[in-house]
Amino acid sequence: MSGPPRAVAVLRHAVRAGLRGSDRPVLVACSGGADSVALAAALAFEGRSAGVRVGGVTVDHGLQPGSPGRAHGTAELLAGLGLEPVLVRAVEVTGDGGPEAAARTARYAALAEVAAGTGARIALAHTLDDQAETVLLGLGRGSGPRSIAGMVPERADDGATWWRPLLGVRRETTRRACADQGLPVWDDPWNTDPAYTRVRLRTEVLPLLEEVLGGGVAPALARTAELLREDLDALDGLAAAELTRLAGEADGDGLPARPLQALPAALRRRVLRGWLRGAGVPDLQAVHLRAVETLVTRWRGQGPVDLPGGAAVLRASGTLLLRPPGPRGGTPGPVPR
Repeated sequence: MSGPPRAVAVLRHAVRAGLRGSDRPVLVACSGGADSVALAAALAFEGRSAGVRVGGVTVDHGLQPGSPGRAHGTAELLAGLGLEPVLVRAVEVTGDGGPEAAARTARYAALAEVAAGTGARIALAHTLDDQAETVLLGLGRGSGPRSIAGMVPERADDGATWWRPLLGVRRETTRRACADQGLPVWDDPWNTDPAYTRVRLRTEVLPLLEEVLGGGVAPALARTAELLREDLDALDGLAAAELTRLAGEADGDGLPARPLQALPAALRRRVLRGWLRGAGVPDLQAVHLRAVETLVTRWRGQGPVDLPGGAAVLRASGTLLLRPPGPRGGTPGPVPR
């Protein structure tokens, strides 16, 4: 007896280990496009043998004509695959950063709310090609090594667990899998609109790189992200251990400056980032870390470094201290959690 078509088998294999590694229910986020429909079909099939409940959720952004009908059509498709429950969430897209960024923010907020209410992992259909585009964006924007390390297969954030089982699967494979199973897909016109940077990367930059470098660029970028992520995870682990050690040596909630100065720069900045984030400082950027670092490495008696949210860091008696938001004359201390 012959098995499934090759593309279908690739999708099923991609989700199998992740499904069997946890008994938590899964909700696949499905837009109706080829990537998420192929993921939904693979999860529906493998979920039955794994004994894991698999449902689906589709988000209606309300940005295009007919979007409510399309969302409910996607929900019917998911129900036809055997997913249960199948949810539709309508969101209001507002905020800064353009419609693409605002839609992403609204979508993830809706998915996180669903995850909190159901206790399910959210399965996202990002592919190897999406990973390559993410790495290129990070390189072009100089966003630091974490952005170049790309997306992770599984991550807990904002009370939700985000699972990306298709990061090793090509986009063409998901489309082939849908065709092989007779599954209808919806091609979002935004995905071909050159007004969006990611679309131009997909349709212009990556094909040119493939031509110039002789092919294999997308897998190479994804492989680079994976290797870099391993190094960054190791550094983050070392930084967490150093932060615990230094916090234990400090008098109060500060950090001793001299032991910080002795650390390699990459480790020192990670310790500072962990300290500030742990204290609840919002929107921390590289420029803020560099400024705080000067209190350690180039101390000349300078005043406090202002941070987002109104807090500040100052150096007193050889110790870095956080001054909470409020009047400047207050006593240095930790930012309230």
